[in-house]
Amino acid sequence: MSPDGTPSQTANVQDAIVEPESHTEQERDRIAPQTSLGSPATAGQDEGATTSATTVTKQGLSVRLEDLRAFYGEAEQVKGINLDFNANEVTAIIGPSGCGKSTMVRCINRMHEEIPGAHAEGRVLLDEMDVYDPNVDVVAVRRAIGMVFQKPNPFPTMTVFDNVAAGLRLSSGRGTHGKADLRTKVEAALRGAGLWDEVADRLDAPGAGLSGGQQQRLCIARSLAVEPEVILMDEPCSALDPIATLKIEELIDELKKRVTIVIVTHNMQQAARVADRTAFMLSGELVEVGPTQKIFTNPDDSRTEEYVTGKFG
Repeated sequence: MSPDGTPSQTANVQDAIVEPESHTEQERDRIAPQTSLGSPATAGQDEGATTSATTVTKQGLSVRLEDLRAFYGEAEQVKGINLDFNANEVTAIIGPSGCGKSTMVRCINRMHEEIPGAHAEGRVLLDEMDVYDPNVDVVAVRRAIGMVFQKPNPFPTMTVFDNVAAGLRLSSGRGTHGKADLRTKVEAALRGAGLWDEVADRLDAPGAGLSGGQQQRLCIARSLAVEPEVILMDEPCSALDPIATLKIEELIDELKKRVTIVIVTHNMQQAARVADRTAFMLSGELVEVGPTQKIFTNPDDSRTEEYVTGKFG
């Protein structure tokens, strides 16, 4: 069982991150239309409106949940969530164990359906494209919406280099990338994850031989390599020491310049440090969402105040 009170996905994690099928760039476009990238304003936003103080280097995509419900068999774990995740922002999901945080996040890139007997209802819109549309390819969904799990999960038999290259090789087909091109992309992903300087001289060493914090950043690099639009993080620092946690948090602040980030966390201080907006869930329902400072200092709902001040949870 996971800390969220839901069945474990360990057996399905690696298969769901990268799948051994070949897909074209046109299929990716069905999930992340290129016309929305690099524009000066988020889709649907007035040009004069402001988003965040972040200096955006690549326009990310927004995500919208519409009446999202998630089930394990007949048991409803997520109950009609309506929530927007703004492009190039970090949104933290907080709430007590078992409230449905992790389940909700796994529905965004269709990981929830990997659990036998589990299913979701409602809509998940990535830049207005419904990822649950029957015509949408689930592999393309998971390439556009990457995920980093609670426990670092590098492929144990692969080197540092091959861990990062795995998604590129499997999603594009072997032989698509030349050696020089592949190395360039792997280096760029490792630099993006803030890991290159630490592993540049041991790319042929086993990925599982890195420290816990390095392994987690290796997994982030693996996600970055396939150029996602959104990264989901399910308690990415819960198994790390304070120094490794700080590095991940600093990395999150850099990554939001290029991608949209959703992070599940039990750590109130972490949410306050890294998130632009925070959503509070309770018993499978969304209680409140708003700017992080407001949620922690002047929430609208008394239940939110009780939770963030430690009166329960």
